[in-house]
Amino acid sequence: MRNARSISGPVKRDDGIRSARSERRFVHVLADSSAKLSGICALLEPRFTVAGERLDAASKLSQVPFATVIRAELRDVDNITAIKRRSAGLAKATKRIFLVEQSTHVSISQAYALGATLVLPGPINKTRLLAALADPAEPASVGPAQPDNAVETAATAIASMFTSVTLGQPLDVDGTREAGRQIADRITQHGLSEWLTTVRRHHEGTYQHCLLVTGVAIDFGLSLGVGRADLERLYTAAMFHDIGKAQIPLAILDKPGRLDPEERSLVETHPVAGYDFLKGHDRISPEILDAVRHHHEYLDGSGYPDALAGESINDIVRILTIADIFAALIEHRHYKPTMPRAKAYDILCGMTGKLEKALVTSFKEVALSR
Repeated sequence: MRNARSISGPVKRDDGIRSARSERRFVHVLADSSAKLSGICALLEPRFTVAGERLDAASKLSQVPFATVIRAELRDVDNITAIKRRSAGLAKATKRIFLVEQSTHVSISQAYALGATLVLPGPINKTRLLAALADPAEPASVGPAQPDNAVETAATAIASMFTSVTLGQPLDVDGTREAGRQIADRITQHGLSEWLTTVRRHHEGTYQHCLLVTGVAIDFGLSLGVGRADLERLYTAAMFHDIGKAQIPLAILDKPGRLDPEERSLVETHPVAGYDFLKGHDRISPEILDAVRHHHEYLDGSGYPDALAGESINDIVRILTIADIFAALIEHRHYKPTMPRAKAYDILCGMTGKLEKALVTSFKEVALSR
């Protein structure tokens, strides 16, 4: 273990400066080296009141930060231990942003398992980091922000799921199902719009997509009046539907712009990869397996991987496919503006012959709800 010391300890300023900056947000920065720590602090100090500490030092914070930013090598067992030791304090921060050096599923999953609310992989991008620390006002129609326990539980479950695929570890089926139940409870109480806003605020990429799909599928199921057992099957299928993407490089999954034919072919392997991973688990029902394998099938037979058509596609898959397409259209990506929900619904309506018309009509209530 490195010698414990803080590069600066919590930042202390004289009364005049502190008064002038009293409106600034307080950000706590942790890093596993002095060089990383000083670099991040230098980026943030023009806009925030910053306390910088080495990860291996004893914490000297005297106030709760608005956000904690962590830059550390998560393949280092000592770093993981140090973060876990600080878990109680870290949990008090509204935002916990991990700057992960490796753009791999394992590193990102590890960060979420350690309590991250957002993971930014790869080289430090100042613009993205500052945007992540921004605290924009929520739309008035959404109402006050709700506790993010369901989001964090679900993100942790997805992280665990991806880690299981990548490292060949046991799959936590109960944890995934429980996360889906919490999302269902959250949406039942506070509505879909609040869920979409919260997820977009904390997550990007594949994790954001899985959380959005699950929320949209649940709200769609509730609007259709499905029974409790069917709703559980629906949200479990939604949580697992993209598990096969754990075998696809993040550079392809999160690539800005259009994929080339080779990349597209690789992405299209994920339904079968997910199915193959899950089919050996006796606690995954046939309905869930079917949904994981076939959520990209269309009624006209133009989908993949099995070119199913018409009655070969069951009801859960039909609902999940609509939720999946809609969620993909309204995702928030740092490289493109978020598509308005009304425009996304228009695109669904234009997919004549591919989606069940009656379901698309019923989905309008979900797509345009506030």
